[in-house]
Amino acid sequence: MRKLLGILIVFSVLWSCKKTEPAPSETSGEELAFNYQKLPQKANINPEATAIVETWEEFKALNTSMDVLYKATNNEDLALAIDDLIEKEKNMEAGQYPELFNTFQVKSRQLVLRTYLYKTKAAILENQPTTEPAVQMLDAYNAIRTQLNVIVNSQLDKNLILDEK
Repeated sequence: MRKLLGILIVFSVLWSCKKTEPAPSETSGEELAFNYQKLPQKANINPEATAIVETWEEFKALNTSMDVLYKATNNEDLALAIDDLIEKEKNMEAGQYPELFNTFQVKSRQLVLRTYLYKTKAAILENQPTTEPAVQMLDAYNAIRTQLNVIVNSQLDKNLILDEK
């Protein structure tokens, strides 16, 4: 019995000392580079929505900061642009919305934009690839712009639907 126990111990020690695979190395610098050429273009806002947006100072500031993001060519520029966008988004949330755009549809899309702003910032801080989160963030921003067009183009009268007088 002792011989069997001794053989099992030796076998388990040898089994546990087998060669392990090398730990995955850090991602290379080429993968971490911000590829600004993959960024989607900004969605257009129709003239009716543009007239309303021109009076909305917080959105105009966010839009201007978004233009700066398109000029970023590396992660350092992207980090500065993201920090500025986070501040502008906070100002937009705290600010006054135009009456027509003061809806849950716009605010929920703004929440999604905030989420992707922080996701992009986290990718920068953790030295992760930043192109994909930046593209997702810009898609969320385009969703806000598209929703502004949808709200202006909507021909439905809420009072008729809700049967209010």
